[in-house]
Amino acid sequence: MKDPLKMLRQVQQMQDRMNKVQAELETETVEATAGGGAIRVVATGTQKLVSVTIDPAAASELEMLQDMVVAAVNEAMEKSKALAASKMQAVAAGLGLPPGLV
Repeated sequence: MKDPLKMLRQVQQMQDRMNKVQAELETETVEATAGGGAIRVVATGTQKLVSVTIDPAAASELEMLQDMVVAAVNEAMEKSKALAASKMQAVAAGLGLPPGLV
């Protein structure tokens, strides 16, 4: 049986690192584009949409514009989730935990 105090310290270290990573993710951003750059979306590592930039030339066809905005937002959210997963994986690896546990 492991030393309970050692395990408690490890849990506290993991919580501290996870809190630090969470704070970093709130300030880090990812960017996605659609329509050859006509739509640009920026989101944080915590999946919060920061900005949407639309080239005025793309506004001529409303339905296509809507599709491009959805595509860019979805791509930004996927990139944001991947960034968060990568950083959380690093926390787990630093503590010797098996991948996928955090």
